[in-house]
Amino acid sequence: MVVHDVIVIGAGLSGMRAAIEAAGRGLNVAVVSKVYPVRSHSVAAQGGINAALKSTDSWEAHMFDTVKGSDYLGDQDAVEILCTEAPEAILELERMGAIFSRDDNGDIAQRPFGGAGFPRTCYLADRTGHGLLHVMYEQLLKHGVYIYDEWNVIRLVVEDGLVCGVIAIEYATGRLHRLRSRAVILATGGYGRVFKITTNALSSTGDGMGLALEAGLPLMDMEFVQYHPTTLKRNGILMTEGARGEGAILVNSKGERFMEKYAPKVKELASRDVVARAEQTEIDEGRGVEGCIYLDLRHLGEEKINERLPQIRDLAIKFAGVDPVKLPVPVQPGAHYSMGGIKIDVHGATGVRGLYAAGECGCLSVHGANRLGGNSLLETIVFGKRAGRGASEYCLGARLPDFPDSALGDAANGVAEIIKRPDKGEAAWKIRDELKENMMSNCGIFRTKEKIKKALDKILELKDRLNRVAVKDRGDAFNSDILNLIELGWMCDVSESIVRGAFLREESRGSHFRTDFPQRNDKDWLKHTLAFKEGGELKIRYRDVTITKYKPGERSY
Repeated sequence: MVVHDVIVIGAGLSGMRAAIEAAGRGLNVAVVSKVYPVRSHSVAAQGGINAALKSTDSWEAHMFDTVKGSDYLGDQDAVEILCTEAPEAILELERMGAIFSRDDNGDIAQRPFGGAGFPRTCYLADRTGHGLLHVMYEQLLKHGVYIYDEWNVIRLVVEDGLVCGVIAIEYATGRLHRLRSRAVILATGGYGRVFKITTNALSSTGDGMGLALEAGLPLMDMEFVQYHPTTLKRNGILMTEGARGEGAILVNSKGERFMEKYAPKVKELASRDVVARAEQTEIDEGRGVEGCIYLDLRHLGEEKINERLPQIRDLAIKFAGVDPVKLPVPVQPGAHYSMGGIKIDVHGATGVRGLYAAGECGCLSVHGANRLGGNSLLETIVFGKRAGRGASEYCLGARLPDFPDSALGDAANGVAEIIKRPDKGEAAWKIRDELKENMMSNCGIFRTKEKIKKALDKILELKDRLNRVAVKDRGDAFNSDILNLIELGWMCDVSESIVRGAFLREESRGSHFRTDFPQRNDKDWLKHTLAFKEGGELKIRYRDVTITKYKPGERSY
């Protein structure tokens, strides 16, 4: 058995920042990651990270934009922390070695992003996540954090409301390991892979949320799924919002700059949900091109594109066969981000003692019903640090809990049952593909009661079929059959929580748009959704939204 003070599950920006904070306070810290740390999905973030740095901007303006962008569902005490701690977070990253792009005065450059009243998005060209993740990895090594990469946590060990550690599979050997600790931090990212078209990496399968549900914890606001307006046709690769921040425009098959119609004041720099719905409307009404619209950067010129947006030029050429210097790029909305996640407080704490969460797998809620671009990287840094600090302070007064003898045996029996399955029958990939198609078609940008009911019925059918999936690989090393089944179980649970919340929320707010209830309804629905397992079934409850400075108002762009 391996023993640490703090175990962090996930090696993206929030997980690394949490680990660095805890290790910096003298604790024995380990990171467990299903991929090599610098391959974590944070590496794919392109556009930037928000902070009010200039004298013409303020944290209050940042907070208002965030609350408005959330369609007033964001908890304003958490939003205030996000925005007030943002400038120091940026300077801290710079001191760690982050090489931000600079303006003509040599200051950190900031570009405009959707839904923001000021250009406050700091960036490293269009590779912001990539740059920050490598800086964090260097800090991880500097602080002597233990790294278990290509290990997959399959169970949280919880006894009497207290986390004792985790059980993980080591890919290379198939061995199960007991990792005992005083505190555990979940930082496993999102679940975009439950949708057919997504910007998310293959590893984004909702693991942390699935683990939390199994531990009896609630997920909050899962019906709110952000669609990014600009992803490449067929493969969903992200074309950063930074392109629109630099002046790129969206046009339909008629060559019309259609955002002038949907958001006349700010056009392409409206919030993401507004732009995504506008694009889908153009496509649905026959003004698209093979299911897409066009992102046009040509007027920016080759020099500016190469300086500010080199990665998206490279991606467009390699994966769409289009050079944005010469031709507009076909793009479509794709599932991008989860506003929902494990219910946590501003210190990252969950309802289980010693268990914390940070980043996209958690929900404070700073994003409410819709996240502004540039706020996700900020959340990983601000609240990753806070989760690391919260777990550290907890550890100072907590004894090392006993690790139940039965935990490893139970996990081993579960894996053994998978291996014993027949080698003939339905394949896991077929269920996964049907799940993704179902979520995209029936619980996407535009939702109705009938479609959502159809989505739920399909998920329940898939969960039943999952019990009879065939397993062909009987080996120990790199047994993807076992891991695929475990992931698929979590994906089905996460999908059910999204769909059940969407079915009951009879209004339109942020990314959740019901064509049968097209208006926001603060009287009945200004509240958070809580989804949790009870007796093996998913139940829904609600809790109030925290409102401090800004009363709900009209949201227009």
